[in-house]
Amino acid sequence: MNTIQRKTMKLKTSSKALAVLLAFVMVSCDFGDINVDPNAPSVVKTDLLITNTLRSVSDVVGGSALSGAILTQQIAETQYDDASRYSTTTFDFNGWYTGPLMDLQTIINLNTDEATAADALTGGSNANQIAYARIMKVYFFSMLTDRWGMIPYSAALQGTGNLRPSYDTQEAIYTDMINELKAAVAQIDGGAGIRGDFILNGNMARWAQFANSLRMKLAMRIADRNASLASSEFASAVSAGAITADIMYPYLAEGANQNPWYGRFETRTDYAISDILADYMLPLNDYRVVRYADPTPNKSNGDGVTTFDEVVGMPYSHPNPGGIENADISFPGIAIRAQNAPLPIITVAEVHFFMAEAVERGFISGSAADHYRSAIEASWRQWNVYDAANFDAFMATDAVTYSSANWKEKIGMQKWVALYPNGLEAWAEWRRLDWPQLTPHELALNPSGLIPVRHSYPTTEVQLNKENYDAAVASQGADNGDTKLWWDVN
Repeated sequence: MNTIQRKTMKLKTSSKALAVLLAFVMVSCDFGDINVDPNAPSVVKTDLLITNTLRSVSDVVGGSALSGAILTQQIAETQYDDASRYSTTTFDFNGWYTGPLMDLQTIINLNTDEATAADALTGGSNANQIAYARIMKVYFFSMLTDRWGMIPYSAALQGTGNLRPSYDTQEAIYTDMINELKAAVAQIDGGAGIRGDFILNGNMARWAQFANSLRMKLAMRIADRNASLASSEFASAVSAGAITADIMYPYLAEGANQNPWYGRFETRTDYAISDILADYMLPLNDYRVVRYADPTPNKSNGDGVTTFDEVVGMPYSHPNPGGIENADISFPGIAIRAQNAPLPIITVAEVHFFMAEAVERGFISGSAADHYRSAIEASWRQWNVYDAANFDAFMATDAVTYSSANWKEKIGMQKWVALYPNGLEAWAEWRRLDWPQLTPHELALNPSGLIPVRHSYPTTEVQLNKENYDAAVASQGADNGDTKLWWDVN
């Protein structure tokens, strides 16, 4: 082989090697695309976050609500009565921060950051998504502070930037929440409504009404602490427009999205309507009780329709609740514990009760008696028991007829009835209005023997955030169920 042939052979060999190398490089470049999972997008879809945060509302109205319903004696335990006797069980709030609150903050961040705002438009206009997230942050934070008092707030939701957030006073939290609601409503624009919303279907006008109604509630919470701020904010919220239809959490007749009360009764029968609530409603011929309770088996005629004489409440302070036969008591009604039974988030009845109180406090003009009547009528309609003759007879009873001289008692008692089974809200309003005047369980397990007025902080805060936990306790008071919240002055 001559020199020229050898050079030609080397050139051909080098060319083949280069071709193989280029082919390998090209295949390698495409390899990453081949292995990208199209079902696992790198950009978070905010409509999915919206859906996820709304699903957490069920944990408020159907899950955590049970503890408040027990403390306010709407519900009695039929087997294990530790909760009714105020055992020292602590509730953990960390899941609210790492779950819905962090998702809401992520919605705000993605719609605010110029690098992600365009991609986030799949969830609705940027402004409307941010407004929604701000409203719902207030919803969840208000629930938390009404249970624990001082909580991580302004320093929370910073991710790894602050793993040990400080606690804010309840006064500061309430002031900021009210401002957040106003800012959120002002931020709502005419762009696309939020997507992934299975509660209000992206109707931003209704989200504004919800925010205004929530502001009315927050203003009334602080009425005994800061009457001036409460008055101005309440009147402003009324002018802005409250809800005109109940906002309910819609459950489905399927395991993944079922009513929590249905799940509780799938295998157990641990809860019944209490004798305290049933025995108050029955003598007044309050027809809501036939929706609140199922017929007692031993008294039922089997026609499937609950009547007054078929309702028997479970004794709340019974020394041996397990000794009472299930056939002798009424469990929560099918209207509450059916698999797809909706549960109230906020109702027209609540709005009218707040307005009746606002008139009495001089926050707004109008007739307290009219709003009181409208509140109770809205509650009867909510539970589909309204009949004009029955309702008029009920309103004419001495226990129900309105009187400005004792408006706290009148509003407090009827609000307690109407809020069933929204226990956390009932617990908050009982602490604020001091009606009904409940008697603590006779066999209380807590040292004071009193009905708890707050939850103790989770043990993880003592272990992982001790410095800020200690500061909160020093400011607020002992970490037990007897320490009143800032707004609870009565």
